[in-house]
Amino acid sequence: MTLSLAHIWRHPIKGIGTEALDSAHLEPGLPVSGDRAWAVLRDGAEETGGWQKCSSFLRGANGPSLMAVSATVTAQGIDLRHPKKTPLSFDPETEPQKLIDWVADLWPEGMPRPVKLVKAPKEGMSDMDYPSVSVLNLASLRALAHALGVPALDMRRFRGNLWIEGAEAWEEWDWVGRRLAIGSAVLEIAERNTRCLATHSNPESGQRDLDILPALKANWGHRDFGVYARVVSAGEISVGDAAVLL
Repeated sequence: MTLSLAHIWRHPIKGIGTEALDSAHLEPGLPVSGDRAWAVLRDGAEETGGWQKCSSFLRGANGPSLMAVSATVTAQGIDLRHPKKTPLSFDPETEPQKLIDWVADLWPEGMPRPVKLVKAPKEGMSDMDYPSVSVLNLASLRALAHALGVPALDMRRFRGNLWIEGAEAWEEWDWVGRRLAIGSAVLEIAERNTRCLATHSNPESGQRDLDILPALKANWGHRDFGVYARVVSAGEISVGDAAVLL
């Protein structure tokens, strides 16, 4: 069956906001351009200037309401939207406090408070300690929705980058160790992606409403969904491009 790239997403601020793209540029040793370029440091975590574990930052696993934030990168900075908030437009370089103030009441009481917006190294601030691009399978998403007894699942629950159409459900497990050409870029599939509580939150409301992790464990014996990849050959990718396993 022919594979194709159905969706491209990036997340300009780690854990805070999803942005759909029509196209993107990929470079070896880098994430999707602009993905997780910023992150909000929590109280008690030390800024290192380099990659840090996700536990150092605000994230959807601990703050479900953050999952309902959408983002748009503009020439002036970043625009953020949330169903319970006044929209925010700010320049992360010169107006970081605007974001800290905006997310304060979206972050649960009793959790270490947001204290600083930090700029990620050029390699981004992915959950893995290497520059990764997450690749996901729409057929697997439909299979998981069926197991949960719901008509569909919002792909934003999984905060992935590239969604592939045309594969069999869970076929992506067989891609580990192989290369995937999309557009003029080539990626190498590195490993499976083990999921966290962020997936339980509805991206429309920011409320936890589905037990994704128990459903994965009960039906397939693990908590994995999607795979991580590294870019090995630079190129442009666009929605609708063919995806070819090499």
